[in-house]
Amino acid sequence: MGKDDSFKDGDAKKGANLFKTRCAQCHTVVESEGNKIGPNLHGLFGRKTGSVDGFSYTDANKQKGITWKEDTLFEYLENPKKYIPGTKMAFGGLKKGKDRNDLITWLREETK
Repeated sequence: MGKDDSFKDGDAKKGANLFKTRCAQCHTVVESEGNKIGPNLHGLFGRKTGSVDGFSYTDANKQKGITWKEDTLFEYLENPKKYIPGTKMAFGGLKKGKDRNDLITWLREETK
């Protein structure tokens, strides 16, 4: 395994900027804001795929059956359509492991 293929704590400030530029058009992390084009990410860690009330998921997402945590997000965010074939998330992924580490580190705090 190389140094870039598993989650490591990153820089939450950089993660915040990545969220703002790459994720916020479709997702919010604020509990009171509800779903946007994508599901609300509040409470993301420890949640199963396809389980946010009131969000219309693809069957592929509902049936994936994994729990979101650092390592699953690290793999998913590299290439969402490879990790969940059939997902409707129109996002090409974050190819750099460092970017994914930064984003996940920020999300872990902001989605509580």
